[in-house]
Amino acid sequence: MSRTELSRSKPPAVPLGTLIGREIRNEKVEKPFVKYGQAGLAKKGEDYFLIKTDCLRVPGDASTAFSVFAIFDGHNGISAAIFAKENLLSNVLSAIPQDISRDAWLQALPRALVVGFVKTDIEFQQKGETSGTTATFVLVDGWTITVASVGDSRCILDTQGGVVSLLTVDHRLEENAEERERVTASGGEVGRLNVFGGNE
Repeated sequence: MSRTELSRSKPPAVPLGTLIGREIRNEKVEKPFVKYGQAGLAKKGEDYFLIKTDCLRVPGDASTAFSVFAIFDGHNGISAAIFAKENLLSNVLSAIPQDISRDAWLQALPRALVVGFVKTDIEFQQKGETSGTTATFVLVDGWTITVASVGDSRCILDTQGGVVSLLTVDHRLEENAEERERVTASGGEVGRLNVFGGNE
């Protein structure tokens, strides 16, 4: 067989990303591959993170596994970041009814995240400490990614196809008109302070 005949008989090369996409669409891949890491840790030591890749919706049932990734960027001390790291996940999970299907669990999750964030905030405020923290919380259950955040710690999704998506919105008063409106609508005031605590 000549080289020309050989090249005609070979099937055309298909990029790996295309093959993986076909597998996903045909549901031959059971769960996604999750890769995580950290970079640019601040020197001030107020950043904490939570990585739990072995969570179970139903204790003892590996088919109910999910993963949680969270980052807490403390400010004015570390207490709030540590408290959120230690309590936010359990507060979220305690807000989801037991013995429900996976679909019902995923539907209950957004509301449970709100309840868990608020409960964690209230519990920390009762301690009377003055530190605060951002919180970005990511839950991966099969092919479903659920993200909740407060503050300006960003979450991005980088897919195998090279598409990068921002999954959070920064809650910074200087840059987010919606956040300023939310604060003023709830009776708060937006302004700048100088280093001595007076208006700037």
